[in-house]
Amino acid sequence: MEVRVLAAPPSSGYPDQDYICVHTDTDPLDDTVVLATIERVTDRTRGRVKRVKTLLARQPMSADAALDLATSYAEWKQVPVVYTDSWPPLSR
Repeated sequence: MEVRVLAAPPSSGYPDQDYICVHTDTDPLDDTVVLATIERVTDRTRGRVKRVKTLLARQPMSADAALDLATSYAEWKQVPVVYTDSWPPLSR
């Protein structure tokens, strides 16, 4: 299965019903450390109820490593889209 990696939309409205989100930011105590959070979001009711499952929370890793992990998980679970706030993503 091919997984699309896209930039996260600026609003909270994601057009897909099943997707992975990768969020990265710097550690507030050490700006040389990147913290990654990976979440799986399922929305079977078109916006009324969303289920968010945190797969990884604020773990130190590079943005590329987090995106690679999220993409591998998406392929394994057959989730078609990974959204990332770290743009541009790796070439796949």
